[in-house]
Amino acid sequence: MAFPLSSSIISHSHKFSINVSITPSAWNQTFFPTRSISCFNGIRGEDPARTGCTRIISLSKKDLQKELVREHGFPFSLPMSTFSQTMRHIKSLIAIIIVSVHITFFPMLGSDSWSILHARAVLYSPDTKVPRTGEVALRRAIPANTTMKTIQDTLEDISYLLRIPQRKPYGTMEGNVKKALKIAVDEKDLILASIPAELREKGSLVHASLTDGKGGLQSLLQSIRDQDADKVSVNLASTLDTVAELELLQAPGLSFLLPEQFLQYPRLKGRGTVEFTIEKGDGSTFSRIGGEERKTATIQIVLDGYSAPLTAGNFAKLVMDGAYNGAKLSCVNQAVLSDNGVDKKRGYSVPLEIMPAGQFEPLYKTTLSVQDGELPVLPLSVYGAVAMAHSEVSDEYSSPYQFFFYLYDKRSAGLGGISFDEGQFSVFGYTTVGRDILSQIKSGDFVSSAKLVEGQDRLVLPKES
Repeated sequence: MAFPLSSSIISHSHKFSINVSITPSAWNQTFFPTRSISCFNGIRGEDPARTGCTRIISLSKKDLQKELVREHGFPFSLPMSTFSQTMRHIKSLIAIIIVSVHITFFPMLGSDSWSILHARAVLYSPDTKVPRTGEVALRRAIPANTTMKTIQDTLEDISYLLRIPQRKPYGTMEGNVKKALKIAVDEKDLILASIPAELREKGSLVHASLTDGKGGLQSLLQSIRDQDADKVSVNLASTLDTVAELELLQAPGLSFLLPEQFLQYPRLKGRGTVEFTIEKGDGSTFSRIGGEERKTATIQIVLDGYSAPLTAGNFAKLVMDGAYNGAKLSCVNQAVLSDNGVDKKRGYSVPLEIMPAGQFEPLYKTTLSVQDGELPVLPLSVYGAVAMAHSEVSDEYSSPYQFFFYLYDKRSAGLGGISFDEGQFSVFGYTTVGRDILSQIKSGDFVSSAKLVEGQDRLVLPKES
């Protein structure tokens, strides 16, 4: 498996030439050329101080004579008195200024330097709102009804408004919360109707917590009115957690039917949680933020079967079978990679499984074209994303065993914050506990135990033949 995290630099050169001539209205006046030359250079490695500079050249009498000889091909005499007369006429007359702008642009079309490689198009989409934590990515992946998604989107916009330095738009934030509150109250029956009957009573309690609870919309609204950014951030996170809890009640299973040929694979119909215990291979310790050093560290992963049911199901079954107990880990380019499990029980070679944003079911055996605007519901561009490596036989299939933690680094991504490997792997979950441990894992460390602590009831195993 490779992680191509670099791309060629688009380099080109622009040259702008501006000729400005000042012509007095009288025919018998001498013509004085003044040159303005603007040069833009986009090629790396040249003098940055001269990039985009503008030079205005005012010619002396001697240089002007030389210039006229060069331009017109004959000697030209310019007495000083003529110069003085001309300047007086310029002061007394309204000159007709003719500006001739000649712009020459040489992009070297057809050159390899202008080819846009895979995922380069994100450089032109800096406003792409890609989730930056596993919690946000998982919340957006819940297949809830449109009413709850409208509430979620309205509240998530506040997180972007909070990033504005100095004077924050509290008025806009208040409007967002009022809009979300109105929808939650007015559409209560519709929201609860989307929850299965056996879970509706619990849904009613969660809904009440959202509208009137201590960590709900009313508390968020008050913190915005107090213009306390820290409280707004805390209450916003609490409110969005409540929104996610209500959305999960609306999604007890898959929102689409799997093709019949894929029923031979294990599948996870919803969410699951896996807990890893990691040990150091050299006997050293892990350092916890704000805590003591320990010989073992715990990492929790939330599996998302809503968007990757086959991949998450295969992984969950491997965990239940104990296949990852003792698995060795290694550090490669921006990833913590498990061994290939050659000497262990291996799972199914599941087809590459990626659900595009805005779609209702995953695509199989195909990658996404980020340069065409395709982004997955479960993005790789999140620190702690968990994905399967490619099969050794074909990139159209995932490995039956080998997985990796992706250590997203914005410095190695495009300007839109998108990894150059986005849309190429089957992402099936995110690290929600122990993200600080990932950077401490070194080659030779190993998984001492792996357990499926939640989601066994949602794991469907294929019928034995």
